[in-house]
Amino acid sequence: MTSPAIEPQLKIPKRRWQIAWLLGLGVLISYFDRINLSISHTALITTFAISNVTFGYLSAAYNWTYMLCQVPVGVLLDKLGVRFVSRIGIVIWSLASFGAAVTPNLDIFFLARFALGIGEAPLFPSNTKAIGHWFPSKERSLATGIYDGATKFSNVIGVPLLGYLLIRFGWRWSFAATGLLSLAYLFIFSHVYHDPDKDPQLSDREREYIMAEHNEASAQVPSLTAKYSVRHLLRQRKVIGVALGSGSYNYIFYLLLTWLPSYFTFALHIDLMHSFLYTGVPWLVATIGDVFVGGWLVDKLIALGWNADRVRRVVLLGGTAMGLGIIGAATAHTAGQALLWISISIGGLSAAAPIIWSVPSLIAPPKNVGTVGGIMNLSNQISGIAAPIVTGYVVAAFHSYAWAFGISAAYLLVGIAADAFLLGRIGPIPLEAQRAA
Repeated sequence: MTSPAIEPQLKIPKRRWQIAWLLGLGVLISYFDRINLSISHTALITTFAISNVTFGYLSAAYNWTYMLCQVPVGVLLDKLGVRFVSRIGIVIWSLASFGAAVTPNLDIFFLARFALGIGEAPLFPSNTKAIGHWFPSKERSLATGIYDGATKFSNVIGVPLLGYLLIRFGWRWSFAATGLLSLAYLFIFSHVYHDPDKDPQLSDREREYIMAEHNEASAQVPSLTAKYSVRHLLRQRKVIGVALGSGSYNYIFYLLLTWLPSYFTFALHIDLMHSFLYTGVPWLVATIGDVFVGGWLVDKLIALGWNADRVRRVVLLGGTAMGLGIIGAATAHTAGQALLWISISIGGLSAAAPIIWSVPSLIAPPKNVGTVGGIMNLSNQISGIAAPIVTGYVVAAFHSYAWAFGISAAYLLVGIAADAFLLGRIGPIPLEAQRAA
């Protein structure tokens, strides 16, 4: 017999989960644009007669504008809302995809990548804010895992599919295809997404379930209804900690996102199509770690009564520690060895990713979630710029990926320390710090 405490929860509608899958679809499509460049490595070098160093700069191009837009986008999200800012972003990134497809030269290609960074800049801060709106904290790990898992799953299906388009029709058609998919997502997002207080399909019962925790928190800590300046937030230990921890994770993520197919081709001498297929293996492991460990398992354990902070910290620190497996890939001599170590590394990091992305909504006052998400993603994009460029120089200088992997592991050690000692307990910024604002 179902207990009275559980029975009402079982009957709560699932509109919020439709929103989580909608956000995941958007991330999946947006990442096709990002992986398009890595699978087009050889074709672009041939078309534009560029070196690996230049390709590293091209890989980082969209991260420059993406990075510069993070804090402004966070502020705009807190002022104008998820729906408005996200739709503008999708329009811009769709046009950027088509611009890359028809570019006549390398300069225009760079401009298209800069535009892509502007268009995709709201994506993760807006998703973080949307999850904060739509989900109580006990469900945010799985909800975050759904859209963050899409960043990994995009490689599982996108690399072979876009690789086939490239081999069969040329690299321009792979970029055009992502542009068409992006426009389709704009239509779907515009018709489906609303904040909970304006969603016509959200039942009163589910709205009460979502808002219960927000109302309770506001009643217990009235200062949570306040809003703090960017300068004040940048001085908080927790914000600094999550920014450094997230940035170190993102360095390895972007190294693998932009260089993994090339690593298999040039370091391990695997043909192009097989390198696309091998690339999907670590990202499949990453998807499982993201959705089922960092997402489902964390929420399940918390629902069973385990200490929420302890569960999140164990997964965060344990997962990022597994990321040090990238050192093993530095000494791998076969595809099997490389796949094993890279899968351990990105699988562990991906298990920690939903925790990382849920942190802004767990530590910041509701009116500052977008801003804190922007600060964290600013750190991410500094890593997104550095990883492909540094890797390009290192590979060109040493004709090896070993030093590139070693550098990423050193930065990850800094991030682990920041998560352990600066972020600390995954809970609201101390009330004393809030009052000091």
